[in-house]
Amino acid sequence: MSRIRTLVFAKAPQPGFAKTRLIPRLGEVGAAALARRMLDHMLASALAAGIGPVELCASPAMEENAWHGIVLPAGIDHSAQGEGNLGARLARHARRILQTGEPLLLVGTDCIELDAHALRAAAHALQDHDCTLHPTLDGGYALLGLRRYDDSLFAEIAWSTDSVARITIERIEQLGWTLHRGAVLHDVDEPADLRHLPPDWYAANG
Repeated sequence: MSRIRTLVFAKAPQPGFAKTRLIPRLGEVGAAALARRMLDHMLASALAAGIGPVELCASPAMEENAWHGIVLPAGIDHSAQGEGNLGARLARHARRILQTGEPLLLVGTDCIELDAHALRAAAHALQDHDCTLHPTLDGGYALLGLRRYDDSLFAEIAWSTDSVARITIERIEQLGWTLHRGAVLHDVDEPADLRHLPPDWYAANG
């Protein structure tokens, strides 16, 4: 199997900055602590998958104070997400990697079901498909794997809405690319989503 780079998009797990939609339930400190645990889980899973290089695309850049005291596991590359909305940031890094001829997986940290096994399965699917995608129950996607690049996959999409996966799949089909659709997974974005986590992963405040 050819090597595949995993790009992990994440905000610095600082109070008031990460997992802000969970603050009403967990408080700023609790939400940030959960963000840190989810970041650690995704980076560890990506390394354990053993499918190729792992790169953290950080917001803000790792050199900023927001990341002070946070040590990445050995073997993790890092880059700054840069400016723009989510589509612009995803496009910037997908284009950068795919221009080198290296296929990639784009993931966030919101879905703990993306463990090492799931990442290996996605990498395997990408060996004979142009794309692989794991939709999420809320209409987004937890993983997008690409062997080819096109701006349409990231432009003029209403991010954080229930149309993201549907529109992305439609555009892949319009391009005539082959697509492997993975199982529907669960993101943890809202207080109601906390039921998808092991109970010892967070301390609910109220």
